[in-house]
Amino acid sequence: MTASQIGHPMARYAAARRAGDFLFVSGVVAVDPARQAVIQRYDELPSHAREQLRALGYDTGQMTVDLYEAPVVAQSWFVLDRIRQIAHEHGARMEDAIKLVQYFRDLRHYPFYNRVRGLFYPTQPPASTVVEVARFMPSDMAWIEVEATIHLRGD
Repeated sequence: MTASQIGHPMARYAAARRAGDFLFVSGVVAVDPARQAVIQRYDELPSHAREQLRALGYDTGQMTVDLYEAPVVAQSWFVLDRIRQIAHEHGARMEDAIKLVQYFRDLRHYPFYNRVRGLFYPTQPPASTVVEVARFMPSDMAWIEVEATIHLRGD
């Protein structure tokens, strides 16, 4: 699967639109386009993602811990990685994101997401807005949605 297929939405809207020197990335949820299913487990992520999450103390191999943490942690990684891929397709880096709007179905999941976000922004995260919402498309199994504004450094 190519990066452009990964970043392509499964509904009729633009995954991202450029306006001048800015790229506006639509809200991204953790849907694996190959399976058309929401990410729920660590084993649905690539091995390098799992290694990164283990370094943070996630993906422990303990069933009771992983069952609770995996949906939000795996979705956090998947969503941020998809934003990174979309940025890359437009010639930008993750560090070029100047603002993230992060939607959560339950604000108690923010600490999990915040730790994962540190993998993508190890020095300084972009300006951020955090909002709690009742539900997302395409499924009640989606816990996080993130939209991004990315500054493009020119053509």
